Amino acid sequence: MQHLNESPLHLLPPHRRCIRCGGEVEVRQTQRTVFVCRCYSRHGMAAEELALSMQKMDRQEKGHWAAGRVGDIDFTGPSRTRGKFVRVRSSADPAHIYELLTEQWGLSPPHLVVALVGGDELAQMKPWLRDTVRKGLVKAAQSTGAWILTSGLRFGITKHLGQAVRDHSLASTSSKVRVVAIGIAPWTMIHNRDMLLTARPDQPAAYPTEDLPHGAVYSLDCNHSHFVLVEEDPQRPGSTSEMRVKLLKHISLQRTAYGGTGSFEIPVLCLLVHGEPRILQRMFKGILNATPWLILAGSGGVADILVTLINRGCWDAEVVQELLQDTFPSGHHSTDISSWVKLIQKILDHGHLLTVHDPEQETSELDTVILKALVKACKSQSQEAQDFLDELKLAVAWNRVDIAKSEIFNGDVEWRACDLEEVMMDALVNDKPDFVRLFVDNGVNLGEFLTYGRLQELYCSVSEKSLIHFLLLKKLQEKQLLLASARVSGPTHSEPGDKRARFTLHEVSKVLKDFLHDSCKGFYQKLPAEKGSKSRLFQGHKNLPDMEQRCENPWRDLFLWAILQNRQQMANYFWAMGPEAVAAALAACKILKEMAHLESEAESARSMKEAKYEQFALDLFSECYSNSEDRAYALLVRKTQCWSKSTVLTLATEADAKCFFAHDGVQALLTKIWWGAMTTDTAISKLVLSFFCPPLVWTNLIKFSDEELENRGRGEQFAELDSLDTEKALLLTDEDPLGSEAVGDPGTESNGAAWSRFLLRRWRRFWSAPVTVFLGNVIMYFAFLVLFTYVLLLDFCPPPPLGPSVAEIMLYFWVFTLVLEELRQSFFTDEDINILKKLKLYVEDNWNKCDMVAICLFVVGLSCRMVERTYEAGRTVLALDFMVFTLRLIHIFAIHKQLGPKIIIVERMMKDVFFFLFFLSVWLIAYGVTTQALLHPNDPRLDWVFRRALYRPYLHIFGQIPLEEIDAARMPEMNCTMEIGEIIKGTLPPCPNIYANWLVILLLVIYLLVTNVLLLNLLIAMFSYTFQVVQGNTDIFWKFQRYNLIVEYHSRPALAPPFIIISHLSQLFLSLCKKTESKLEHLERELPPVLDQKLMTWETVQKENYLARLERQHWESSEERLKSTSSKVQSVLKTVEGFKEQVKRLSSMEAQIKYWIADCFAQTTSKLDRDTAKDPRPKASAGSSAQPQQNQTTKQEHPGYGANKKLPYIDE
Repeated sequence: MQHLNESPLHLLPPHRRCIRCGGEVEVRQTQRTVFVCRCYSRHGMAAEELALSMQKMDRQEKGHWAAGRVGDIDFTGPSRTRGKFVRVRSSADPAHIYELLTEQWGLSPPHLVVALVGGDELAQMKPWLRDTVRKGLVKAAQSTGAWILTSGLRFGITKHLGQAVRDHSLASTSSKVRVVAIGIAPWTMIHNRDMLLTARPDQPAAYPTEDLPHGAVYSLDCNHSHFVLVEEDPQRPGSTSEMRVKLLKHISLQRTAYGGTGSFEIPVLCLLVHGEPRILQRMFKGILNATPWLILAGSGGVADILVTLINRGCWDAEVVQELLQDTFPSGHHSTDISSWVKLIQKILDHGHLLTVHDPEQETSELDTVILKALVKACKSQSQEAQDFLDELKLAVAWNRVDIAKSEIFNGDVEWRACDLEEVMMDALVNDKPDFVRLFVDNGVNLGEFLTYGRLQELYCSVSEKSLIHFLLLKKLQEKQLLLASARVSGPTHSEPGDKRARFTLHEVSKVLKDFLHDSCKGFYQKLPAEKGSKSRLFQGHKNLPDMEQRCENPWRDLFLWAILQNRQQMANYFWAMGPEAVAAALAACKILKEMAHLESEAESARSMKEAKYEQFALDLFSECYSNSEDRAYALLVRKTQCWSKSTVLTLATEADAKCFFAHDGVQALLTKIWWGAMTTDTAISKLVLSFFCPPLVWTNLIKFSDEELENRGRGEQFAELDSLDTEKALLLTDEDPLGSEAVGDPGTESNGAAWSRFLLRRWRRFWSAPVTVFLGNVIMYFAFLVLFTYVLLLDFCPPPPLGPSVAEIMLYFWVFTLVLEELRQSFFTDEDINILKKLKLYVEDNWNKCDMVAICLFVVGLSCRMVERTYEAGRTVLALDFMVFTLRLIHIFAIHKQLGPKIIIVERMMKDVFFFLFFLSVWLIAYGVTTQALLHPNDPRLDWVFRRALYRPYLHIFGQIPLEEIDAARMPEMNCTMEIGEIIKGTLPPCPNIYANWLVILLLVIYLLVTNVLLLNLLIAMFSYTFQVVQGNTDIFWKFQRYNLIVEYHSRPALAPPFIIISHLSQLFLSLCKKTESKLEHLERELPPVLDQKLMTWETVQKENYLARLERQHWESSEERLKSTSSKVQSVLKTVEGFKEQVKRLSSMEAQIKYWIADCFAQTTSKLDRDTAKDPRPKASAGSSAQPQQNQTTKQEHPGYGANKKLPYIDE
């Protein structure tokens, strides 16, 4: 017994058993006298060896929790499951049992504990009750990972619960969140309990599962995974129930966490199903521990008694006693009934801990009812916000925002921002956007909540299976390799015991830079990056901001975090709440398109491609454009604050948002930029005439935009910002305001100065307009092609010293200026990026590739042309180069409204041609090689072999079929030979082989049928399909190409080649003087701070109007109307059910009143009969004076039914 007392669990010691066979072993403390089992007797083991073995077993049992009997159970039969069990005394400490469950058995701390009370009396369960347990309780427990405590016996509701746990466990795909069914049963109620002790200690006990009838013992349920078997004290019957109460109390004091960083006390709830009166004592003890109870109405037994009393609202002793006698008609002692009545009354006095659920009448799911019961119990005890955090975290874990709104955030509790920080992190990590919205609406300020440290934790918590985790891990490994190569001991951001990688914001900024390029420059960096290769290795960690510092743009940072995880619902909320919504939507569109190409899972890639952020940007800009065109134009070219000074047009280009560029507002702005200061209705003929006759610029032939508005905008620079005219002038000014200020006051200028200013201004406006630049380049390019044609056809002189001619030298100089312009476009741009990145961006454009090919061919042709031996080769190369230069005209004509879409259709059809050529080449080679082998098997000339095998079958498609060379019947008589030598010399042609000429004719017929009929019609059908598909979108593609062309010519110098060299020299001079001149004033504009803030506020208002319109459309949809109608019908049905319940109560009260009236009438009648039976009046009076006292005494001793019952309506 000393060893038993030392055991922390007070486990029961079994008999000494053999470690081999399990037989009993007895050891006496005499000299070498040992009685052993048969196995040791048979093997002849020495007594000392046996004693050492037994001592070793004692030490092992004493050091571990297996001092009594802790082991495994193998359930035999069809189930073939294994469980764990422990046999303890009823006085065991519940803390040690909980420690055994969580530490030694490895169970995760639960997020909910549901104790199933009662129900084992039901041999035949009602179908709805079985469904409630199967679909409701187990599903609610599985959604969080809960423990369900039962009796563990295979009988009644416990059996069905075990089957439901088994089915849900098999269907579950999560290894972290699972339901654990724990059975706590008395040792004496277990069938075949000796089999748990007779097993060998190192092997599990084999236990057969049997379905036994109702009796004193039952088998353990094979679908339970853990069992606590209690050896009750004979002096204290029912001590197993006391242990359950103590264990629930201990578990409710423990803390756990679900997914996020916060922890909360484990919620505990008891579910009462049916129940015998003996469970009232256990129920009362649980209520004293503040454990909430959920009662299933209609399950019978004590549950129905409590439900009836709760619905009536009064629980007098007589009513309770009557219900007990009606529910349990079997004879009970009056003392027991009176004690049960008192217990029920005490239980009902704690109504805040009791919740009734009627599955047949209510449509709420069981998890909703459980959460409401927990919140109800909490409300009755406190109104402090801290006391509701456990229920709020459980609501977050269950994702029941409706319960949180109706029960927790209903105005009864005052919440502070600091109270919601933990649950806010849980909601963010576990992707609960509805809760994030709820917390923000109830006091969470993201500007104060989100620090760089918390943002970094959010990125560290991303799923290991997500694409962003792979990208961040890749960047982290690259940084570690750089640090290792530089032999620098840097932080690895991972702990030895932590398998998850610890990412920093440095890796996040690298991933964002791969997606958004310059639009995220400087994200999550303290200082700008220093130059130099060595500094770049070390600055990543040093430039990270302080982790305690608040994020400058919390909405943008959370929006990017949600987008990178493809959490679109949460990202939509952050987008709706954040600033610069159009730019943010286009940035998200760019990121998701890039991630869709990298995503390996088809479902995730499909959801990324189907994201509607481009549509959001388009619809919001439409809302802005319909409200104010001028502000919408400024919104497109404004340098954003949250996206590294990138404009909306730049982000749309990065995102390849063709539909956005096709918007009328964007095209209207592009048209204004295209025409510059001139009016958009200027005729092309007037432009051409002014181009060839420049003095016409100063006439009224070409109309310019309103100069008065621009002068006002420049004269009143940044003044009176509240004025609409001033705002419009600031938004739409075309020139640098500083330059206008240098001119001075127009009123003080002389006439000569005014005229010179007017002439210079008109001249500059005309020649700097992109349309004029484009027109000049087109005209000069045609002149270049004419010169090239003249040189190739008429003036291509021999090599030096006889050539080249003057025209050819002019052509060389012209091409040289073209090369200078291509170098300027590729390397000398305004973007602050390295040369390799500039070259990569230049090469990505297909027309730039065409320019590179043309220039390379020209250089090769020029080099070959200067040498006499390669003169003709040079001429050939230059002729091919002329074809490339001519095809370059297609890009020029892409700006045309009619030709542009057709060019796009032709480009798409070229892909169909390549597919057609693939199929054609298969048939062409098959037919050509076969016919060559049949007709000319001995022709060794390689050129003729290719001509007959490939070229002649290709001509067959177009109808050129030389039958005199194929059909033997139509072959003319001619001199031919079979000699190889003569064939090679070419003196005589080879004679055709006519052995299988019929096969050649058959192959020709099949070949023509396939190619001319099948493949050509297939090509036509492909062209038709492509045309129909592309025709509807050609306008969108053309408008996107138009933007690229406008941007290209907007950034080009005013002069066209070859005069463009003057512009290049002027730019070189200005760059040497450090006076750079940018032409991007129409496409990128830095607004004054006040006007910029005003524009952002205006955009936010338009976004709110757009979201309100979307919400209104959503509620007016047919689906929502059906839902609203359904909810109204449900509410009407509930009201009708309430009326029915009132009618039942009134009927019951009416019956009681009738019974009471009849009883009173019967008593009055009997009294009158007795009075009239008395003859003498004095005796009668004497008797009558004594009789009422006797009757009154009799009534007090034996009151009739309802005699002392209080009827409030009648009494009042």
